[in-house]
Amino acid sequence: MADVVPAGRIERAGVAPDQARPAERRLRDSELFLLALAVAAGIAAGVGVVLIDELLALLRWVAFGIGADGHLTDIDLGPARVLMMPVFGGLLVGFTAALLRRWRPREVVDAIEANALLGGRMSVADSLGLVATTLLSGGFGASVGMEAAYTQLGAALASRFGRYAELRRDDIRTLVGCGAAGAIAAAFNAPLTGAFYAFELIIGSYTLQTLAPVGIAALTGALVVRGLVGSTPIFVVWHEINISASDYPAFFCLGLASAGFGILVMKGVTSTEALFRSLAVPRWARPAIGGLLIGIIALPFPQILGSGHGGIMQVLHSGFYLPFLGGLIVAKIVASAVSIGSGFRGGLFSTSLFLGGLFGSFAGAGLARFAPQLGADPLVYAMVGMGSVAAAIVGPRSR
Repeated sequence: MADVVPAGRIERAGVAPDQARPAERRLRDSELFLLALAVAAGIAAGVGVVLIDELLALLRWVAFGIGADGHLTDIDLGPARVLMMPVFGGLLVGFTAALLRRWRPREVVDAIEANALLGGRMSVADSLGLVATTLLSGGFGASVGMEAAYTQLGAALASRFGRYAELRRDDIRTLVGCGAAGAIAAAFNAPLTGAFYAFELIIGSYTLQTLAPVGIAALTGALVVRGLVGSTPIFVVWHEINISASDYPAFFCLGLASAGFGILVMKGVTSTEALFRSLAVPRWARPAIGGLLIGIIALPFPQILGSGHGGIMQVLHSGFYLPFLGGLIVAKIVASAVSIGSGFRGGLFSTSLFLGGLFGSFAGAGLARFAPQLGADPLVYAMVGMGSVAAAIVGPRSR
């Protein structure tokens, strides 16, 4: 009978592990295997988005009495709730973050940092902690988006799949991008958006090797959500859209202005973070202070609560008066900066869409009032503003 070399002694026996397991090596190097893992990452991301949305709806029902299909701007919340719920949420976020730091004192690694520095290695446990604090932030009215939770969970699960399958470093990085693509595609019902998000922010480049897995993951994530909760578009525009030749130079100017606007928003966030860090208050108490400021701002401008999805719908359907638009733009910038700077968790992608819609609508409404001969449609400018401001705020994060 031939001697059998135990698996743990393969290297000591002079046999390379890859030579001892050629079938497994060929499987890991197979493009079809990577595509299968990309599909799995898309499924996991889609299911994760649905679960996060259900938990978010539950928290908002507890905090504000809003149904699963409602938005923070749909009903009259009352001044007491508007003031106190962000403060209560800030306390929950502060205590939860303190417990997580005691349990796992290291900083949470996001998908961008993992791909840039760690070969795509992410911790699922750390990511679940970030999801929890992001849910508490969004559920109690902080002016942040949920995309940070979506992408963190989707990318972390994909990273786990890749490491469990013992993929190469570059393939794990690609799979992390697949998880992020599936999450964004599922959250916004937009596969192309998810794919471009992964290429621009997570992977950082466009290559033929990553095109198929990222595209499949994004499509899979969107299809999973459509199968579980339906295929309703996240934004619906009912009005007829008219664009004239005079609008294109104005769009060019709006794009340039959006670049400066994006810089203003990002500078505001970093300055507010520095301000809160300089305060002589415990770290766990900063979100509560930020929550009080958010509540005060929300009394005249309730549209700033949450990610702003309800506010975007108002911009696209009915719009706002020009003076109110100007005040709401300032209020949303300040509320978002205070939310992130004080310690609430969340993203700026949804915020950038809302701010872009407001900024573009403000430009279009201004042209309609002061240059009516141009025939500017505020709705068109709102959509152009959404794209240009989002690109200005989110795009530089990938560099």
